[in-house]
Amino acid sequence: MLTILGFGMIATFLVLIMLKKMSPIAALVLIPALFCVFVGKGAHLGDYVIKGVGSLAPTAAMLMFAIIYFGVMIDVGLFDPIVRGILRFCKADPMRVVVGTAVLAAIVSLDGDGSTTFMITVSAMYPLYKRLGMSLVVMTGVAAIANGVMNTLPWGGPTARAATALKLDASDIFVPMIPALAVGLVAVLVLSYVLGMRERRRLGYLSLDKVLEPESETVLVGAGGAGSGSGSGSGDSPRKASGGVDASEGDDFQGLDPARETLRPKLYWFNALLTVALLTSMIMEWLPIPVLFLIGAALALTVNFPHIPDQKARIAAHADNVVNVSGMVFAAAVFTGVLGGTGMVKHMADWLVGVVPDSMGSQMGLVTGVLSLPLTYFMSNDGFYFGVLPVLAEAGAAHGVSPLEIARASLAGQALHMSSPLVPAVYVLVGMAKVEFGDHTRFTVKWAALTCLVVLGSGILFGII
Repeated sequence: MLTILGFGMIATFLVLIMLKKMSPIAALVLIPALFCVFVGKGAHLGDYVIKGVGSLAPTAAMLMFAIIYFGVMIDVGLFDPIVRGILRFCKADPMRVVVGTAVLAAIVSLDGDGSTTFMITVSAMYPLYKRLGMSLVVMTGVAAIANGVMNTLPWGGPTARAATALKLDASDIFVPMIPALAVGLVAVLVLSYVLGMRERRRLGYLSLDKVLEPESETVLVGAGGAGSGSGSGSGDSPRKASGGVDASEGDDFQGLDPARETLRPKLYWFNALLTVALLTSMIMEWLPIPVLFLIGAALALTVNFPHIPDQKARIAAHADNVVNVSGMVFAAAVFTGVLGGTGMVKHMADWLVGVVPDSMGSQMGLVTGVLSLPLTYFMSNDGFYFGVLPVLAEAGAAHGVSPLEIARASLAGQALHMSSPLVPAVYVLVGMAKVEFGDHTRFTVKWAALTCLVVLGSGILFGII
């Protein structure tokens, strides 16, 4: 019964947000509360929620101050040269912009933190997508998938969890997987090329000089026509004018507006060094990430905006993002708290493992890889790697499959995992990009699953799994 209710709760949540019948925050709170009553554990709902909130509070604090920090960095112009450089490299070609998004997300993912990756990627690319009239779900989808593949780095989380759960060396798991993960990255680049070509056909080419002028009208010069919106249903594409795109809305393109009052060109190198120091501290783990961003945000505000009214104005300017993202994280705490507290996660995992026939025992590597897609999507990495993976490894060992193969196969689902409603970082991505979570899910899941299968297939082909 708990298995059915668990899958039913997740399915209800996904259907309602994808059909836009409920907002993600409302669905994350009300649906698990309702199912908690169905399970007969309504009296324990408060305990489950408090436990869930407690576990995610550091993440929410990190996101709050990280949004303020990177918001201030955008305001003062830290990313303006990056945006201009990428745009000039892409030559205002939608195909190159999408490929550039994948490359940027993959490179920034080297820091091992998904939230930071999404904040930097969206900060740099969002103005380009807005000015060119490109689909914002293409940006969020490509960024999430690229980050998911890179999330398998030993310091990214899943590899370390697999090594800990199975008492293995992380390098023994990761290093042999490099060829398969490299193929996965190539698949992401191919996907971004295909999606970019689709955007190019929809929008055509644009004049680079016109795109760089924040107060001018951007004129389409290709044969593709003006297009018909973002294609995502999010209502975020610029207004269309006869024969081109009306890009005169300054707020939509602040990243390249050279006249905004918040620019601090004399402090550019201070801000750049502060950001490098912050990211280095995160990688070296000198302090907890929430503490680092709290200190970083305080320094950025104090140095760039020494007057208190200016500081308040900058905080207020980013308040919407802070409230939306942190609110989503705390709402997700209700979902994860009920899912784990009622025992639904454990029963779902046991059922999925139990349906594997004995004849597939020698193929437990393949089975683990396939199961990693839905399991890491429907539960946290902690739940999968510490709760399910040991069971799969034990079943594999009984049929002569080594724990190393099981551990490597378990990494295959990470490209899909990064778009899970249980991953706080994804709310940073969709929140900053102003994309509906349901639109992102509907667009991304199929491409992410395909990328996961490419990684898994490559691992099997190379004899790694």
